[in-house]
Amino acid sequence: MTSSTTASQAELKAAKIPLGWRDQCSALLIPLNVCRKEKMYLPWECENERHAYEKCQYEDYMRRMKELSKRKLEAQE
Repeated sequence: MTSSTTASQAELKAAKIPLGWRDQCSALLIPLNVCRKEKMYLPWECENERHAYEKCQYEDYMRRMKELSKRKLEAQE
């Protein structure tokens, strides 16, 4: 099951993405890494791709923290 921000296992394997980076934002990491390699990791290049990836990471973190707080409230009741 893949979404717009999650790549399939075959895509991740082809892009040689380490297991630790295969998360909800993995589909955004593939073009970011391609851009980084093409631009020789220059920090001012690939800003749009990096911003999209970091925003996805932040939103995923916030989603998980909201879910955790809901579970804690349910456990207290």
